[in-house]
Amino acid sequence: MPKAESKPGYQASSVPGVVLVDGASLRLEDVVRAARYGTPARLSDAARGRVEASSAAVARMAQSGQPVYGVTTGVGSLSDRLLSREQVRDLQLNVLRSHAAGAGEPLPSEVVRAALLLRANALATGHSGVRPVVIETLLALLNARIHPVVPSQGSLGASGDLAPLAHLALPLVGLGQVELDGTIVPAARALEMRGIQPLELEPKEAVALINGTQITAALATLALLDAERLLDSAIAVAALSACALAARRSPFDPRLHAVRPHPGQRRVAERVRTLLEPVPEQPRSGGRVQDPYSIRCVPQVYGAVHDALVPLRTTLEIEVNSATDNPLVFTGDAIGDAVVLSGGNFHGHPLALGCDATKIAIASLGAMVERRVALLVDAEDYGLPPFLVAEPGLNSGTMIAHYLAASLVAENRVLAHPSSVDSIPTSANVEDYNSMGATAARAFRKVVENVETIVAVEALCAAQACDLAGRVPPPGSPLRALYERIRERVPFRERDDHVVADDISTLLALLREGGMVVETSEG
Repeated sequence: MPKAESKPGYQASSVPGVVLVDGASLRLEDVVRAARYGTPARLSDAARGRVEASSAAVARMAQSGQPVYGVTTGVGSLSDRLLSREQVRDLQLNVLRSHAAGAGEPLPSEVVRAALLLRANALATGHSGVRPVVIETLLALLNARIHPVVPSQGSLGASGDLAPLAHLALPLVGLGQVELDGTIVPAARALEMRGIQPLELEPKEAVALINGTQITAALATLALLDAERLLDSAIAVAALSACALAARRSPFDPRLHAVRPHPGQRRVAERVRTLLEPVPEQPRSGGRVQDPYSIRCVPQVYGAVHDALVPLRTTLEIEVNSATDNPLVFTGDAIGDAVVLSGGNFHGHPLALGCDATKIAIASLGAMVERRVALLVDAEDYGLPPFLVAEPGLNSGTMIAHYLAASLVAENRVLAHPSSVDSIPTSANVEDYNSMGATAARAFRKVVENVETIVAVEALCAAQACDLAGRVPPPGSPLRALYERIRERVPFRERDDHVVADDISTLLALLREGGMVVETSEG
């Protein structure tokens, strides 16, 4: 599985240190490079010609007086209102202002940066009818680290992410607010400070800017790559718990998984087996002849999670290089040879379904981790003191760390409710079936964040249990490397309670840096 963390590791498109925007070759890893690590982006020369041809076609249509949705007509249920030539340009600014009707906490800067890149890449397909300068101004905001303030609520996922994309586009014309150097300032001031000229929008350009799935795709892309990294981390931490508990190895025997050959199951079993192989198996006297499901069934559960992530990656790899506004312009070889097609490429249902399925998978991962945390803190059968601390009673140890994990599992049960099965008709029933894709993507992102914390709690408990039981992985083994990374950040605490939240947040940072992904010879 590709690593979701991009400590140096992601490759540039075709120019080192630059993400090329051409509407066709953007990778999910490029989105992360630009969104999180400031890699600059530019419009490719190959895309520029397509964009110019499409823009010229729209300019001719605007002068024709013929009804063309969003060019010479109103939008939504007002598409039956034909505009005069004098009104065509005014429509664009009105559309931006009226559709900027979002609410709620602003989206994080990394999500906004991803959306700027994705919106530019969608327009670069050459089917949106915008001028190259529109794409270049989006990228100028990205490269200058001018981040539009985009409220997180208001999208129905069709006609795309209208409200949040309108907020994303407002600064292009000098309206709205932006975050610049950690401070919220008027967009016009930020553009002036960075020497960026605000745009006067031409016909269709505002409609092209706000029609699309780029807020949903931005949220989903960042969350997916985090989820991939999280799963790799969770496998390693589960193996460390198995080491601490002297778990039996038979559940990871390749013969078991050869007769139920789900790809993820086989991969996870092989991974855990490789991690545990250097650790001497310790005999267990008495007690159960089988470990609980939370240890024994890691390959089956984590493997199913692995396989659930694959379809969303496939969907996003298509989506980030797609034309998703409406209508779309298809130009021919001859001047004047252009066709405008109205359709529904803005509909977010592919992303909504993918985010719903994947957030359920990640929530189930967190639920199993919590069961293993419960086992670690109540593991007298495994030779461990209650709550992993000496003098329990005087000390509470990791008791409330488990409460935290349990509370997040409960929260995830609410967040995992599918958004894509619900729809509220809008725009006088013209837009009568909406995807709720952005809601699904926001919930997916939050579920991933919650499970990252749950895995950090397990890492804290697993390392503590290794020390208390005298089962620290042997030097030179992959699990020893994980144990040592944990101990570099959080010391063994045999007695005397302390502020446990500090340890959890420290290990959460380690996980998000990719420090819990353990490399082995099998890859």
